Amino acid sequence: MIIEVVVYNIESALRAQESGADRIELCDNPGEGGTTPSFATIEAVRQNVSMDVYVMIRPRGGDFLYSNYEFHSMKRDISQCQKLSVDGIVIGILNSDGTIDKKRCKELIDKARPMKVTCHRAFDMTRDPFEALEDCIEVGFDRILTAGQQAQASNGAELIGQLIHKANGRIAIMPGSGVNEATVEGIIKKSGATEIHFSATAFRESDMKFRNEKIASMGSDVGSEFKLRTVDSSRVKKIRMLAETALALRVT
Repeated sequence: MIIEVVVYNIESALRAQESGADRIELCDNPGEGGTTPSFATIEAVRQNVSMDVYVMIRPRGGDFLYSNYEFHSMKRDISQCQKLSVDGIVIGILNSDGTIDKKRCKELIDKARPMKVTCHRAFDMTRDPFEALEDCIEVGFDRILTAGQQAQASNGAELIGQLIHKANGRIAIMPGSGVNEATVEGIIKKSGATEIHFSATAFRESDMKFRNEKIASMGSDVGSEFKLRTVDSSRVKKIRMLAETALALRVT
């Protein structure tokens, strides 16, 4: 069982490593589903963790239909990731009709090599998951992160299993979204997935002694500036244990 933990800051990356994760997906902006982190953050994480680091290449939140300017920025971000020796990137570009933009995706994948490339949950916004599966294989993606075209992977586990069967080893299929202690066993039992993606999020109190209580969250509804996002090591270990047990039972 391969465990990928999505992280949004340096502390979380270090916690994920301490927890025994196999890989991290490094992002910024959790409130928008993840965007490209800063060059300095990528550098700090790469220098301080030994496990595989995959970086989200997404210039903004919202849809996955990008302008030429945005596409150029994605290429530049990939170049920066290569300079920092990260192990992989996470991308996804769609056409307006809900199909995979094969031309642009292939261009980014070719540019990224020898890094590995995951198609993120843009896959879940495609018009036909089996068409999108074949398109992802055709252009060279190594992996698809999916919730089975649902908001939560627990609701899409049956489709995830069908995708794994259809892929037949040609590409890895990794469930993600809503994977936690309560759902992971059911997802693995239904899908047979051998990789999972989750956050194991926890929040810790800020060390700030002075606090201006008149200001709440600095205008953001994501969370308070006095609650800092991190990763709960015990949760990572428990989810791994549950996932591995469920997979073993499914195999036997």
